This record gives sequence, structure tokens and C-alpha cells, in this order.
Amino acid sequence: PFYSSCFLGKCPTGWHHYEGTASCYRVYLNGENYWDAVQTCQRVNGSLATFTADQELRFVLAQEWDLEEKTFGRKDQQRFWVGYQYVITNRNHSLEGHWEVAYKGSSEVFLPPDPTEPSFALAMSEKENVLCAQLQYFPYPTLRHGGLHSWYVENCYEKSSFLCKRSQTCVDIKDNIVDEGYYFTPKGNDPCLSCTCHNGEPEMCVAALCERPQGCQQYRKDPKECCKFTCLDP
Repeated sequence: PFYSSCFLGKCPTGWHHYEGTASCYRVYLNGENYWDAVQTCQRVNGSLATFTADQELRFVLAQEWDLEEKTFGRKDQQRFWVGYQYVITNRNHSLEGHWEVAYKGSSEVFLPPDPTEPSFALAMSEKENVLCAQLQYFPYPTLRHGGLHSWYVENCYEKSSFLCKRSQTCVDIKDNIVDEGYYFTPKGNDPCLSCTCHNGEPEMCVAALCERPQGCQQYRKDPKECCKFTCLDP
């Protein structure tokens, strides 16, 4: 337990770690429809993101998501598929319905507020009974939380960037994911450390001690390999 606070690598490269939920988050910029996005997230042991608290949503809004020009939509406003669907129960003028979490396994999530009428009008050209949720994000670096947001509904077959969420995991120094119970050298730390992976955390760590290189006054340790040195003597 003493060691766990010192490790940086609880997520694979490209994912952002949030301590509050012990989860990793990643925006995928390749536009996919909702159902394809669901499968892409599942292939990396995750799901489309849902949120358990305001702090988690604020964390997501505060991240730098490497939003390149090729992203779908305008540069100053981004939309991501997230793990909610709006089910329409009454097709009168008001389009009554309710939000559902797309993954029934997530029980403790808050549901977004009902979407505004204009976003409905755009999505409703098709006679769908289910619409899919997007988190619309306006990055404003000058704001304390990094941006403004709103919730949006869209036809599920439209293509969009999307936000995946997965639980934190053990990641070794070479960026491989490590299974529960296995020994590994944690990412972002001492290459001479060997730990056991337990609930996504390195535990019971043991450090190897290295002999200094013989006949060398100035040397540099290899950051990725234990007891490997480069001699810097002229």
C-alpha cells in the first residue's frame, strides 16, 4: 500500500487517469456510429463513458484531448458519444421520453438533463425510437474547469468521436497491461522494482540493488532496464 501513491502509470499510453474513480479515459477521434463505438470500447476492456459524479465530468472537461483538425465537427466545439440513450415513449409534439444507461452494469451513474428541443428536431428526421447521447464540449482554456458543456441527442447511426472509459490497470515499464496476480515492473518508476499486480495497483514491491559499473567514474543508468549503465568517461 505504501508504494501505490508513487506510481504514475495506471493507464496505457494515450489514456488519462482519474484517481476519484480509479478509471482511465480516452477520446477516439476516428468517427464511428454509436454501435461501432460501443464495440471499439469493449475491445479495449472498456465501455462508452458514463459519469458517477460532477467531479468526474469536470475532470473529463479539464483534460487536453489532443483534438486534431480531423475531428468531426468544428474545432471550437467537440461532441463525443457517451454511454447514454434517450428512449422516446410518446411521439406527440413534445417527444416525451427518458434517459437510460446503455450498460445496465453501471448502476451508480447520474443521468443527463433532458436534451433541448432544437437538438431533438435535428435528430428526429428519422423515425427512430432511440436516440444516442453526445457530450458537447466547448474548450475554453481560460475557464477554471477548462470548458463548457451541454448534452445533445443524435441519430445513433451518425458518425462521431467518442469517449471510452475503463478501470485502471497495472501497466509495466514497456507499456504492456499486466494481469491480476502477476509480477511486473511498474511504468514511470525504477526499472529495478518488481511488484505484484493487485486490483490495478502495484503491491509488495521489491527493489534490486545494482553494483556500480567497474572502472567508470561517470555513468548514466538506463531508465528502462535494471542494472544497465552507459559509461560517460572520456
